[in-house]
Amino acid sequence: MSRRALRRLRGEQRGQEPLGPDALQFVLLDDDDAEEEGPKQGLGGRRPGGAGKEGVRVNNRFELINIEDLEDDLVVNGEKSDCTLPDSVSSGNKGRAQRGNPETKQDGDVAKAGFPEQENGLEDIDRILERIEDSSGVSHPGPPPLNSRKHVLYVEHRHLNPDTELKRYFGARAVLGEQRPRQRQRVYPKCTWLTTPKSTWPRYSKPGLSMRLLESKKGLSFFAFEHNEEYQQAQHKFLVAVESMEPNNIVVLLQTSPYHVDSLLQLSDACRFQEDQEMARDLIERALYSMECAFHPLFNLTSGTCRLDYRRPENRSFYLALYKQMSFLEKRGCPRTALEYCKLILSLEPDEDPLCMLLLVDHLALRARNYEYLIRLFQEWEAHRNLSQLPNFAFSVPLAYFLMSQQTDLPEHELASARQQASLLIQQALTMFPGALMPLLEYCSVRPDATVSDHRFFGPDAEISQPPALSQLVSLYLGRSHFLWKEPAIMSWLEENVREVLQAVDAGDPAVEACENRRKVLYQRAPRNIHRHVILSEIKEAVAALPSDVTTQSVMGFDPLPPLDTIYSYVRPERLSPVSHGNTIALFFRSLLPNYTTEQL
Repeated sequence: MSRRALRRLRGEQRGQEPLGPDALQFVLLDDDDAEEEGPKQGLGGRRPGGAGKEGVRVNNRFELINIEDLEDDLVVNGEKSDCTLPDSVSSGNKGRAQRGNPETKQDGDVAKAGFPEQENGLEDIDRILERIEDSSGVSHPGPPPLNSRKHVLYVEHRHLNPDTELKRYFGARAVLGEQRPRQRQRVYPKCTWLTTPKSTWPRYSKPGLSMRLLESKKGLSFFAFEHNEEYQQAQHKFLVAVESMEPNNIVVLLQTSPYHVDSLLQLSDACRFQEDQEMARDLIERALYSMECAFHPLFNLTSGTCRLDYRRPENRSFYLALYKQMSFLEKRGCPRTALEYCKLILSLEPDEDPLCMLLLVDHLALRARNYEYLIRLFQEWEAHRNLSQLPNFAFSVPLAYFLMSQQTDLPEHELASARQQASLLIQQALTMFPGALMPLLEYCSVRPDATVSDHRFFGPDAEISQPPALSQLVSLYLGRSHFLWKEPAIMSWLEENVREVLQAVDAGDPAVEACENRRKVLYQRAPRNIHRHVILSEIKEAVAALPSDVTTQSVMGFDPLPPLDTIYSYVRPERLSPVSHGNTIALFFRSLLPNYTTEQL
C-alpha cells in the first residue's frame, strides 16, 4: 500500500479534530491539491463549496485502497482524466455483487496490484471481510476448498460461467472488453447463473413454464416443471411441426412463442447440422434462460440435493439443454465449466443417471486437470456404484494418479504413493478389459512389439470375445478419450504395466480367470440410459455398436429414447392423421411434399 493511501486511512495525520457525523464522507485529493487547500478543508477532509477540482466521494475508508489503484490507472501521460469512476469498473463491481461472491479480490489479484498482504499491522481487505462474515454467521456462497468435504456433487457457481475459465486463459480485458456496453441496452427480469441474456434475444415474457415442489424427504427436495394451458398449446403445435419434418414450421412457432424450450432445442440441432454453430449455441442458451427463469425459489443448483424426475417429459428438456450446453462448452475449450455442468446433470438424479453422465465425468475431469475430484468421486462411489466395472473409470482413474505423480509441487512421498497406486489400478484395468489395449494403441498410432500383439491375452481374440455391451462401452471411451494417452511418458508407463500383466497371466494368476468370468456375467446388455448417452454423444464408433432394436427406432433430438415408464401430466389431444402410417406410397409422397394429404389423390 502506498504512503499516500496510508495517510488517507489515518485521519489523525490530516488533523486531530474529533470526527463529526459528517466525517464519514470525504473526498480524495491529489497531494498537490491537499497541500494547497489544506487550510480550507472542513471537518473530515471535505472540500467546501466545490471549488477547484472535483474529487471522488466515498463512504467507506477501505474503498480507498481500490480507488487508489483506480487513480493510478486513470493517469495518462502524467495527467488525470476528468472521469472519476469508469463505467467498466462500476459494471464489473455490479457483476461481482450479482454473482454473490463476497470477496472483492483474490489474494493473487492483491499481490498483482502491488499491495502486500500485511503492512504496518494492516490486514488485506479479503481477510477483514471474511472475519466480518464469520462473526455475523453469514456463510460464504462461494466454492469451498476440496478438503472441506462438501458433497461430491456440489456445484460451484463461479465455474458455471465460461467467462471465468476464459479469463484465466486470455485475461479479463480480452473476454469482457466488448460485452459490458452491450449488456446495458436491455433490462432483463432477473440475474441468472446458467447463461447471460443477450440484447439480440426477443423480449422475455413468461411463456407459461413454471416449477413446483413435489415433496421433501430425507434431506432431498423433488421438483417438477409444469406447463400451463398456453404452453401446452405451444407444445402440441411443436409436435405437429416436428412431424412435418420442416424446420421452417418450428421457426414460425418461435415467432409467436420465442421461449418455447423444445422448439429451441430442435432448431438448435437443425442449425448444428447446417454448421451454424453460433446460432445453435445461442438457441440453447435461450432455452436455459427460459427454464432458469421458471425455477422454484427453493430450487438450488449447487447443493446437490435437488431432484428432477427424468420420467416426466417436462423435466427432460432441462436435462437435454444442460447436456447440449455442456457439449458446446467442451468444444469451445472450457472443460472446467463443462465439468461443472456434468456434475449438475448428475446431481439431478444420481441414482438413475438418465443421461449416464458417469461415462463422461472422468473425461472432463482429466481435460480440466481436476485429478483430485476424479479420485475423490471414485473413492466415495466405488463401494455402492462399482465404478471400476466401467472401462472409462477403470482406465481414467489410474491415469489421473499417474498425472498427479508427474506434478512437481507435491511432496516426494505423495508422488511415490500416487505412482504406485496408478500402476496397481492400470494393471487391474488391463486384466479386466484386455480388449481395450490394442484399439487404444491403434488410436495413438503406436505399434506394439510381437510379445504383446501375438500374446493370446491381448491379441485379436481379446477384442472379438468381448460381449457386445462391453464393446460398446470400450468404443465409447476410446473414441472420446484416446488423445489423453498420447504423451510419451504415459505410453512408457503403460508399456511397463502391460509387461507386468503378461507376467501375471503367464504365471497363472487366479485374478485373470476371475475377471474373465465377471465379463461374461456383467455385460450381457447395456441399459437404456447408456444407449441414450451414446446417441447424444454422436461418437461414430459407439453409435455403430448400438443394437439393431435401438437403431431402428425413430430418435427425436428433443427427446431421445424416452423412458418406457414415462409419467405424463397431460395428454396430447387426438388428431386425425392426414396420412396413414401404413401406406408406403403416401409416406413417399409426404417425404417429397410435406403438405401432401390423401385428398390430393
